[in-house]
Amino acid sequence: MRTLYRDAALTDARSPKLTLGQALLVVDGRIEYLGPDEGAPSTNDTIVIDAGGSTIVPGMVDAHSHVTLPGGSHWIARIDDDTGALLAAAEHNGDLMVRSGTRWARDVGSPRRVHPHEHEERGLAVSVRDDWAGRRNRPYIRAAGAWVTKEGTLPPGTSVEARDADALVAAVEREIASGTDLVKLYLDGPDLTMSPWTAAEVGRAVAAAVEGGVPVTAHATQLAGARVAVEGGVLAIEHGTRLDADLTRLMAEQGTYVVPTLAVLASWETFRSTTTLERFTGADFPGRIAERREAAHESLRLARTAGVKIAAGTDFGGGSLRANQMPWEITEMVKAGMEPWEALASATWVGGELLGEAEAGVIHEGGPADFFLVHGNPLEDPGALWRVWRVA
Repeated sequence: MRTLYRDAALTDARSPKLTLGQALLVVDGRIEYLGPDEGAPSTNDTIVIDAGGSTIVPGMVDAHSHVTLPGGSHWIARIDDDTGALLAAAEHNGDLMVRSGTRWARDVGSPRRVHPHEHEERGLAVSVRDDWAGRRNRPYIRAAGAWVTKEGTLPPGTSVEARDADALVAAVEREIASGTDLVKLYLDGPDLTMSPWTAAEVGRAVAAAVEGGVPVTAHATQLAGARVAVEGGVLAIEHGTRLDADLTRLMAEQGTYVVPTLAVLASWETFRSTTTLERFTGADFPGRIAERREAAHESLRLARTAGVKIAAGTDFGGGSLRANQMPWEITEMVKAGMEPWEALASATWVGGELLGEAEAGVIHEGGPADFFLVHGNPLEDPGALWRVWRVA
């Protein structure tokens, strides 16, 4: 099948300017031509699409997602849903992602379950990854399996728990043996001023993971956990809502990524008028959420100033967002001080680099037809990313 898109604008998310008057030819799922419209090849068996006024955007990379969970205001309770419900949520999420232009999902935590077609318990997203391999109507997934925590940190049954450093290393090794692409450590403790593990203990876990061929990332909303994670050598900090200037400088020096997930906090603000949950409707909520949002935005500004590599992720499913809401995260990153093209870079090729996937978030001749078209210019108006017109 040959499909030719004519007279489109193009962004590769590497500069603040669009390239105008572009044509793109897709043949059997690969990009055969990408260049000036007047040089586009055409044959009688080609479907020609007038793309005038639209912008071709590389397929996005959601660098912090939970594909087996539905999101919304009850997202924590949904972790306990039965396996069938979680798999149904995954199918819905996969459809939403592809239709909204998100081609890659970095899943950073799923409940441990026995998939109907398997015999052993493991992080359910790892099984979904295998189910979706080769399906063009589903995103590519790189999955972390279950959350790895200090014993007593999260509700029983939510994660893989470790009592001490030896057990932590053993838990990491078991997760890798189950087929994970990365390992996720949970470094917020019951006492938010302290990390549940030391930097040396995290370093042992990272060494075990590296020996097993996978990277380690760390959930850390607080400074204490983030500092221990970075000093322990993790590849990325998830959330990072309380970073400081010293730590962001160290992150830049070591090449540590941050995945901010700002839109989660924005979504919580909407729950004040759409739910009756005390967590979001209490008298002290507006002040608490405003302080947390400002801290998160300041952390992103510090990271950007220091030169930290920033990848975009929604936290959908395991947080309150839904699977088709990457534009919300990009818009929040712009509100926090990033230029629109920088935020789009975070949501495309920077996320691909975090995954170690050369084709993720990139558009080029000879590459996969992982792109979508929006009405308008997302480098001037990030809201254009909501206006998806076609998905390749």
